[in-house]
Order: sequence, then structure tokens, then C-alpha cells
Amino acid sequence: MTQPRLQLSGITKAYPGVVANSDVSLIVMPGETHAVLGENGAGKSTLMKIIYGSIKPDAGQVRLNGQVINLRSPKEARANGISMVFQHFNLFDTMTVAENVWLGLTRTSLEQVTASIVAKANEYGLDIDPHRPVHTLSVGEMQRVEIIRALLTRPELLILDEPTSVLTPQAVEKLFAVLKKLASEGCSILYISHKLHEIRELCNACTVLRGGKVTGVCNPSQESNASLSRMMIGAEPPLLERRAQTTGAPRLTVKSLSLEREDQFGVNLEAIDLEVCAGEVVGIAGVSGNGQKELMYALSGEDCRAPRGSVRMGQTDVSRLHPGARRKRGLHFVPEERLGRGAVPTLSLAHNLLLTRTESISLPRFAGGWIRVRMLEQHASRLIKSFNVKAGGPHAVARSLSGGNLQKFIVGREIEAKPTLFIVSQPTWGVDVGAATQIRGEILALRDAGCAVLLVSEELDELFEVCDRLHVIARGRLSPSISVGEATVEKIGEWMSGLWAPANQSGVQHA
Repeated sequence: MTQPRLQLSGITKAYPGVVANSDVSLIVMPGETHAVLGENGAGKSTLMKIIYGSIKPDAGQVRLNGQVINLRSPKEARANGISMVFQHFNLFDTMTVAENVWLGLTRTSLEQVTASIVAKANEYGLDIDPHRPVHTLSVGEMQRVEIIRALLTRPELLILDEPTSVLTPQAVEKLFAVLKKLASEGCSILYISHKLHEIRELCNACTVLRGGKVTGVCNPSQESNASLSRMMIGAEPPLLERRAQTTGAPRLTVKSLSLEREDQFGVNLEAIDLEVCAGEVVGIAGVSGNGQKELMYALSGEDCRAPRGSVRMGQTDVSRLHPGARRKRGLHFVPEERLGRGAVPTLSLAHNLLLTRTESISLPRFAGGWIRVRMLEQHASRLIKSFNVKAGGPHAVARSLSGGNLQKFIVGREIEAKPTLFIVSQPTWGVDVGAATQIRGEILALRDAGCAVLLVSEELDELFEVCDRLHVIARGRLSPSISVGEATVEKIGEWMSGLWAPANQSGVQHA
């Protein structure tokens, strides 16, 4: 009988107030693509970090190719043929792409690494410039760096944590071709994803975690999305209800917005025209790094260089207003970066409310330099309960939450403010199927209440499910709008390359 590539026995890891993994056992065979499935906070990422040497288990045994190993660091893991692509990236912002990749490799020069990055990027369709500083990259581009870095180590065991969360359908197809080739060559793959259709297509084995414990093992290709959901969360996620809605007056109008990029690796915005009315969800699709970041900065107020009159909320010109002034007029914004922009990692959830909610009458106001801490904590507790956030209460620091649970809190913080204009970027990135349904349902509820919603996402399924109209952004230009009923995956994919027909004067796409 073939010897397992990886065998976990009785892995247990506890933190104050929570048991992340409890007596977990798992077997991965050579050439097997093995999914680890579970809702946010189920213990998946903790288990992967134990395998990768980032965390030491409290109990249990890890065997690699039949030998017991006690990894003390990711460096030792890589030396033993294990590589990992993290959901939250491990990159140094002030260094270039090539320098970041070089840190994880040995016995090779920076010039050789740079050439290898270019070769791998071309081979796998993961376009990236090795000379760019990481701080200039979008989230999707950072993910490409992590994937390329892992592939360059030629691993025997490759761990992927939400690798397709910010990839286009075309890029996902290319990545899957790469992974299937790696598996055919004997590489074992541990694959974490909340996209059930991906798991069913790619993986030939699956271990399900719930509350840190193994609750099932199956062949996902023989399961349905519904049966996998039941194994993962104990029930099928509720179906989203969409009601016909009459749109109101424009809440956001962008007219001929052109902006020079602020750094040499950014994207120029070229003559952006956009309108979002009360009672509708307008989506923006596109490959990461095509101007989404620059557009979000201009709309949120983080970039106040927009020409006067180019960005309006209702009849008010807000082109040069800072984020606080725009919030006072009803705009609330969820950025794609959770830690660092959406939340301060070292602050509690209660104090993270103060980032954007100081104007709300339901929150304590600053009076004589004092904050009403008890009211703040009560408000955070209500949000935790309302949005089903798994956290150790309002005092839990942001960085202690899983990615999906922190996302639920940040989205909940802004939705609960009852905005008249809501702009959200990648709302369900790395969020489990149940939580994603909840967040999308809340967005639709905002729409039905008359809010204007602008949603930027690289999840086409999400855009088709939630939006009324779609645009595509490519190389800093925005396509005409198209109704979701008329849009197809093929058409949107074509538009992502910048190939769209010009709009007529009414803004409707030509046939």
C-alpha cells in the first residue's frame, strides 16, 4: 500500500477561551488534492500553520512520508518539501516582489530569482513585475506573488489557503491546470476554499472541520454543493431573495474622472463615467490591478485630487472632500484590505468602531477628551451578535479573528450605520458559504431600503447574484453598464481584456 505523504494524528491546539483544533486526524496521499472544508473559525488555518511549522501543536503527531517531524519554523517546512500560500500574505511591503521571493529560497542569486519569476509568471498566466515594491500591489497581485513563490520551491506538499479568492475565472482555469499537473507529477495539495464548486472540480478527497473537530471525510466529486454545506455548517445556506425594485435619484455620479497614478506602478484612471441610483446595486468586475484601488480611493475620499465636479453625491460636489466629510453625507466604505485599513490589528473590536462611526448618534461622542467605553462595548457586542461574528467579545483584538469573522464585523459596522451610499470592495473574500450568504443578504436589504450600493468584486458569481447592473474595469477605463440579465460570463471575461463596444449617448451598450 502506498505510504501517505502527510499523516496527522490527534492534533490539538488551544488558545485562551477557544480550542482551535481538537484531536484532528488527516491523511493525504501522494498526488492527492485534498480539500479542508469548514466555516470561518472552524480551525482550518490553524491546522495548516501547524503543518507549515508556524505554530506548534499542544498535542498530536505529524508524519511526512512516514517519518515523524517536529517542525519549528516555515524554513524547516520548506526544507522538508512543504510550501504554503497564505490567505493573509506574508510579504514585506518595502521590498520588491523579487526580494520577497528571494527570502524564501536558498543557494540562488537575486538575478536568477528574478528570471525565474518572469518565467513562472508567463508559464502560469500570473502576470507580475518582479521589480515592483509590494506596497504598490493590489491584493490580487500580492496573491500572485505568493503563488509564484510557492511554485518556485518545487514542493512535495503544497498548501493553498483561499488561492482563487481574487482571481478571474480565466486565471482560475489556468491555476487549476497548474495544480492538476503538479498532482499528476506526485505533488500532494492541501486546498482550502469556500467555493464548493471549485472543491468538487479539483479535489479527490475532503476533510470537513466544524468547531475544530473533524466531522466528515468524503470524495467531494461525489457530493453536491448542498450536501457539502450540510457537512460544513449543519444546514444549507438560505436562498437569497431578490425583489423587483424601482430605482430612485442618482446618489453617486462620476463624470469624466481622470486621475494620474500617484506612483509609478499604479494605474491611470481615464474618463470614468459612473452612476449609482437609490435602490440599486451596481457591480464593477475586473482583474485585480486594473484601477480598482485608484477608483476606490477617489470615491472614498482617500484621494482628494479628483477634478472639481467629477464626483457628486446627489447634487453635492464631493470631489475634494475627505472621507469624514463624505461619511457625514451618508457614504460608508468597506476596503478590500481588512487589517491595516478596515481595522487596526492591535485594537479591540469595540475601539475599531471609532474608525468610522464617531458621527453616529448611537455611539459615544468625544466629550472633554473622554470616550464612553461601556456604550462602545455594548454597541460592539450587538454587532457581534447581529452578524454572527465568532470572537471573544468586544475586547477581542482585530487580529485575533479569522479573516471571515473580521470581514463580517467590518461589513456589519458600516451597514449598521444605515448609509445612503454604500461602497464595498471584495465583500466576501475568504468568507464561508453561510457568512457570504448573510453579507449578500444584508447588501440586498440595504438596496431594498433605498440605499445606493457600488460593489467591486472579482467573484463573478457574487456579482451576478447581487447586482442589478455591471461595469468592467480594465487598464483604468470603465466599460458601459450592462444589465445582469443581459450579461454572460463569456462577455464579462472578454470585457476584462478591455474589449467592449463603445456606449451610445444614453450609456447603453451597442449590440
